[in-house]
Amino acid sequence: MNRVTQETIELMKSAQLGGEALHKGFTQPTDALTGLQMYDLSAPSQKLYPVLTPLRNRIPRVGGGRAVQANWKAITGINTKNQRAGVSEGQRGGVIEHETVERMAAYRSFGLENNVTFEADYAARGFEDVKALAVTQTLQATMLAEEMMILGGNTGLKFGVTPTPKLVAAAGEGTISSAGLSVICVALGLQAYWDVAGANNGAVGQYLNIADAEIPTEITRQNADGSTDTFGGGSAQKSAAASVSAGAGKVVTAQVDAVRGAVAYAWFWGAAGAEKLGAVTTTAKVEIAADAQGRQTAASLPDKDHSTSSLEFDGLLTQIALPDSGAYYRDNKASGLTSDGAGGVYEFEEAFVQFFTKYRLSPDTIYCNARDLVALTRLIIGNNGAPLIKLNVDVNNISSIKAGTVVASYLNKVTGDELDIVVHPNLPAGTYMFYSSKLPAYVQGITNLVQIRTRQDYYQIEWPLRTRRYEYGVYADEVLQGFFMPAFGVITNAA
Repeated sequence: MNRVTQETIELMKSAQLGGEALHKGFTQPTDALTGLQMYDLSAPSQKLYPVLTPLRNRIPRVGGGRAVQANWKAITGINTKNQRAGVSEGQRGGVIEHETVERMAAYRSFGLENNVTFEADYAARGFEDVKALAVTQTLQATMLAEEMMILGGNTGLKFGVTPTPKLVAAAGEGTISSAGLSVICVALGLQAYWDVAGANNGAVGQYLNIADAEIPTEITRQNADGSTDTFGGGSAQKSAAASVSAGAGKVVTAQVDAVRGAVAYAWFWGAAGAEKLGAVTTTAKVEIAADAQGRQTAASLPDKDHSTSSLEFDGLLTQIALPDSGAYYRDNKASGLTSDGAGGVYEFEEAFVQFFTKYRLSPDTIYCNARDLVALTRLIIGNNGAPLIKLNVDVNNISSIKAGTVVASYLNKVTGDELDIVVHPNLPAGTYMFYSSKLPAYVQGITNLVQIRTRQDYYQIEWPLRTRRYEYGVYADEVLQGFFMPAFGVITNAA
């Protein structure tokens, strides 16, 4: 025993003299990919995407829908001929005339689907319930699609042929290679515009990339059950081509007459017959200083109007734009809003005068794009609105103030009502929407100016298994009823 112990000691001395390092025990790995270590994963997954549905959240939902369409009638005027009321002794007065309108709107079903494979379910155990997640995210996606339809769905307002552009060439720092420039324009509805520009609602980081952008025309969609649906993508028929002499050192301004109901315009330019997508604007005007960089050609667009979809109901923007709606509609001719010189906006004041003069009412909300809210604040504060600013000072730190201010509401000078100014995530720049949730007290019997009438509110379907995959659908069946559209309005085509 002593011999073994002594031998062991001698071997250890020999190893130390030889300079060989002794093997150590376990130590912390130097990076995340080596050694023995656990995977520190936060559970469940983080949902980092916006789900913003302000109109869906606001508009009342009323059940009880029946048949294939919702119908309603309204009396919009009494004594429409302004019959005088004076009478002579013993005689009867004149007979008044009244005005009525009949409205109808077909119900539309809509929904989306999702699925989870058996293996995905196995792999996620202990981390997240992916089947519940699939249904939740499908519901959220359906609500986002519904919000887009509530705002700008279009089944009843055909855009027709986009007007022919008017072109003006002027000297400038342009690099247009073609001596003769041909320009074609296509008017776009709400969904078509965001398909190209990137909605960033339900996703983040989307943007307009002209090089890859394609204007939707007729869409054929493959459905989860193997069937297909074909419907309009929201674009008007392309315009006729307009030509002008151009070339290097020239800048061309192109403008079309605004299309009622459109919120954006796609522009194709180049040599005649070879026009390519070069820009998408939210006004009916574009400045061309270089060759178009898109890959989609105007020649590839069909000579047909695809502005409406048989699978949608008419949203607010469409119902406002309908010629017989009675709503306030202003084409701002690709010009910016202007100051009224009294801390207000001239175009808003004009709208308020008409709302009151014709219908004795005031809206309560102005919806706008985020960019337009910044521009609106600059316009008001920079034009005699500065005295309206309130600066809040911390009494414990009086040497500092908070910089920056925003116009959050607007005073209707005609009625004295204060309107909220709200950014809507899906409203394109250059379009302002006036919204009313109530009528004056003298109007009786109307609970909701606008409502969502449902035949069947949101419901979930877990389909029978046909493969080793759980399949889910979230659906609803409804229509948007605008009972009194003269209480709503739009300013569009504003720079």
